[in-house]
Amino acid sequence: MGWGDTEPPNVSLASPPHTCFGVVNLSLSLNVTQGKAIASPWFSTAFGLIGLCSNLFALYVLLSSSRQLSSRSRSSFLVFLCGLVVTDFMGLLVTAAVIIPYHFTKFNWAQVDPGCHLCNFLGFSMVFFGQCPLLLGATMAGERFVGINRPFSRSTSVSKRRAWAIVATVWGFSCALGLLPVLGLGRYTLQYPGSWCFLTLLPDAGNVVFCLLFALLGVCSVLLSFVFNTVSVVTLCRVYHDRESVQRRRDSEVEMMVQLVGIMVIATICWMPLLVFIIQTTLQQLRTGDPLHMLPGQTQQLLLIYIRMVTWNQILDPWVYILFRRAVLQRLHPGLRARPSLLSLYPVLNPSLRRKLTQEGRLQ
Repeated sequence: MGWGDTEPPNVSLASPPHTCFGVVNLSLSLNVTQGKAIASPWFSTAFGLIGLCSNLFALYVLLSSSRQLSSRSRSSFLVFLCGLVVTDFMGLLVTAAVIIPYHFTKFNWAQVDPGCHLCNFLGFSMVFFGQCPLLLGATMAGERFVGINRPFSRSTSVSKRRAWAIVATVWGFSCALGLLPVLGLGRYTLQYPGSWCFLTLLPDAGNVVFCLLFALLGVCSVLLSFVFNTVSVVTLCRVYHDRESVQRRRDSEVEMMVQLVGIMVIATICWMPLLVFIIQTTLQQLRTGDPLHMLPGQTQQLLLIYIRMVTWNQILDPWVYILFRRAVLQRLHPGLRARPSLLSLYPVLNPSLRRKLTQEGRLQ
């Protein structure tokens, strides 16, 4: 998402402000050293290939793991992880399909896309593939919260079909959010230095509502993930440090929580600066009340820096699944061995429910 170069693109600086080309000062430039390093098409190509290969490898690891598991709780969690990997992979692929050709050709946006259709598509992709991982992370954290803190509040775990339905619902919601500017709420515009499109940080009603909706939804997703994961980790620590259950712990629960915490930490570091910046800039412009038709130069450059940080989320995410698998964790900590199910930590159960959960636990 959002690889930008540092050279002014072939777009007329006199573009009318109501189009997708007239809200940034495309004459801004960085120093020559930065321009040669970051504006290189080979830099962007290598950057994209690393992310795509990382996600493909993570998807292979997840599919291999899913074939070896019969546990519903673990298999449903892998479905969520697969949905997250597919989202990150497609986000890199779709945005790179537009941004990398620009780096090589420096095409004229106003001539290639006079109706702003390509810019709208790229802006939609940035919002859709940006919001999806945050929502999926919160959904996974909520599912694990219920599974760990209320393990017997439901007779069965989430099935694979239901897990895929939840992933599809998140995709549909993010798609509806991304389509709002196309339907008239806010608009997508070309961003500095001219290689990508995103939401518009201008103080008019439509843009303000959409910017705040996008940023607040992302912040809420990160905060929910933090709350759910914190409570789940505390619960696991209490259970595993109980004297009677030290030898009965369930390594799969530890593996899932380690991966979730890793996803949350990466999302927080990569996304929160951008989300806070969007909220801060939007509210500050509302307080000043000055009608702006073009973004200030400092705002444009900061937005570029923060969007580059966001791109690292799609590259680092797959390494959470690759490095924090049980096989790797056992090498780092040989004490992690297969244990009986978490069911053994709750000996007082309804007999029929205990038999049902015991049969499931034997499959693990």
